[in-house]
Amino acid sequence: MTDTPETTATGGGASRFATLTFERIIGAPRAVLWEAWTAPALRAVWASPSPAVEVTFLQAETGIGGREISLCKVEGEPDRRCDCLWLELEPGSRSVNTEVVSSEGVPQSSALVTADFADASDGRSRLVVTVQLSARDGAMENGYRQGFSAGLDNLVSAAERTMLLRREIRAPRSAVWNAWMNPETLPLWWGPDGFSCRTRRIDLRPGGAWVFDMIGPDGTVYPNHHLYGDIVPQERLGYTLLWGENGPKHADAWAAFEEKDGVTTVTLGMVFSTAAEFQDAKGFGAVELGQQTLGKLERFVAAAR
Repeated sequence: MTDTPETTATGGGASRFATLTFERIIGAPRAVLWEAWTAPALRAVWASPSPAVEVTFLQAETGIGGREISLCKVEGEPDRRCDCLWLELEPGSRSVNTEVVSSEGVPQSSALVTADFADASDGRSRLVVTVQLSARDGAMENGYRQGFSAGLDNLVSAAERTMLLRREIRAPRSAVWNAWMNPETLPLWWGPDGFSCRTRRIDLRPGGAWVFDMIGPDGTVYPNHHLYGDIVPQERLGYTLLWGENGPKHADAWAAFEEKDGVTTVTLGMVFSTAAEFQDAKGFGAVELGQQTLGKLERFVAAAR
């Protein structure tokens, strides 16, 4: 792990211009790291540099020309607005974005952020982030160094407890989305092979919830509670998994939908609350069970067509 600043000082010793380089080795495959870096739901998990900073996302569009706007709130201080624009996105390899930070409507800094991704040994991955900073005063450099360093440490932690599933479904995105976001059809296919759902209440909208029981082949009942957050129709949805109604948090999850030539790629991701829960989930076959769930979705969409 390295954080290397290269600065150019201006008059009075203040460093208004700086190049900062951050490097991290992550115990997760590059595909997972890329999702951690770009998926809005996952960025929301690791974005805050410390518990004292609340980060609220006002807009999040991951795509060339897409914008991400967030507010950083610290008690007793004016809010800071961060406005990002994605310039380059080469999946699994490289991203470039601009970042403008302002406070009370006054720009404080501008930066060009380049992230390079590579494989490392033993299934790990390597991330190098270069920040070229131009600021109103030298104090911003130290803030950027501390903020990026802490944020990337959070990113490492999140990526290393993230489970990522993908499936290609030969159907238009609208058909796949409608099967997922219809309160009548979602319970019909959700869950691994042999499982069924018993819905207690369902409201598939931002701020809504799905409270239900998963019933296993042997009759075992598993209470579930999904709390829905960010939803962009036919593009993505984010939700929180709880152990039963209003129970302890289990994971943050998201699903993304991309269509090309009539084939929809569904990406389903989960960031488990702790590393121990992630390992437990892998141990009882959560990857295989998740793929079974996506397989049921695929069969349901095919039958509906």
